[in-house]
This record gives sequence, C-alpha cells and structure tokens, in this order.
Amino acid sequence: MKKQLSLVIALMLFTFFSLSSCKKDQTTAPSKSENISRSSWKFSSATAVGIGDISNNPAISCIKDDAITFQSNGNGTITEGSIVCSPTTAGNFTWTFENNETKLMMSAGLFPGGSGLFDLVSLNETTLVVSQNVSIPPNPSVLVTATYIH
Repeated sequence: MKKQLSLVIALMLFTFFSLSSCKKDQTTAPSKSENISRSSWKFSSATAVGIGDISNNPAISCIKDDAITFQSNGNGTITEGSIVCSPTTAGNFTWTFENNETKLMMSAGLFPGGSGLFDLVSLNETTLVVSQNVSIPPNPSVLVTATYIH
C-alpha cells in the first residue's frame, strides 16, 4: 500500500511540474496599425513593372531621403531630407486602412505622379511595401512597388 501511495504521489508531482512548465506563449502578433506607427519609415527601394529597379531614377530622387511617420491616431508627417520635391511632399497627412486592411489611404501622396491610395503589399515590424500606378516620364502610368524600412 505504501508503494502504491508513493507511486501515486510521484505521478501527481510529475504531472503537476510537467504541466506548469509548459506554459504556452500567448503573445499576439502586432496589428497593422501598431506596425505602421512603430517608428519613422525610410525609402529602401522601388521597382516598376516593365522597367525594373527604379531606385536611382531621378524622378523619385527627392523622396529617397524623406522620413514618413504614421501615428496610431490616423495622423502622419512627411519630413523631406536634403533633396526637396517640387512641389514639396513635406507636411502633415491623415491615413487609414481600407478594404479589410489591404489598402492604405493617405491624404497626401508619396510619389511624384502618384496618388494617396496604395495597395498594401506587406507590412510587418520592419518593412512596409506599397504599390500603385504612377506616371514616371517619359513612360505612361506604370505599377510601382516601393519598400520602406525602419
């Protein structure tokens, strides 16, 4: 009887310690709003359908050193770097996610020849990828995909 009681107690202790040491990590992934408003975004690269890498195209040289800040309250700021766009892209804007967070709507555009509505290609803690049709002279409107990083 003593042996059985010892075995039952040992089994209960083993079960208790096994279950208590297997805590599942219940952290949730950050929302898109949390990811976009984490810190300022800087231009990393851009491609255009049919053209390829346009990161060094003179038409977008003025946006490459901009800092874009999205605040969680739906406001934001574009700060121009040393190369200023004409007309300037600097200033305040408002933003929202639309269409089940597949689109990013900004009250100001990011690209010369573009608009404020972007397809949200991807967004995580470190990378923001957006695309839209943009007029890049001398070409007609082309789909441009731009990558921004923290």
